[in-house]
Amino acid sequence: MSKLKPQVDVIQAGIFTQWQEDSDALPRLLKATMHVPAEIDIEFGFVAQIKKAKNQLLRYCIYHPDIPDDNGQPRPPFDGEVYVESNDWKFYLGDTIWAPEHNKVGRWRMTLELKGQVVAEKTFIVNLNSEEDKIAAFWKRRS
Repeated sequence: MSKLKPQVDVIQAGIFTQWQEDSDALPRLLKATMHVPAEIDIEFGFVAQIKKAKNQLLRYCIYHPDIPDDNGQPRPPFDGEVYVESNDWKFYLGDTIWAPEHNKVGRWRMTLELKGQVVAEKTFIVNLNSEEDKIAAFWKRRS
């Protein structure tokens, strides 16, 4: 087993193009931000560069802000595991807003763990667009 210590850096965080599950390409960063408007289908998250950790188990987790399920109970965090594919690997962790958007506001915490240790994390603040933001966006599109 390698004695190299894994190195993990968050290299991009914010709003991205839609993630394509059937593609090897990572989504493209559109805007670097930790504040995300609660708009349906907006994609947000972060890209981490993971070095010196090939074949190690990477655990990812997205903690939602008490979004209710169909029974009105808070959804559990979304989590899973993948193996690091190479010694210089980029991994995208993200989510999107779905209808109804009003119950998706709050803090969305995203974490990556190697060997039980959090090695990368970001917290995004999802807010409903204010009426002023909608008016500004309207005029921006017109110019």
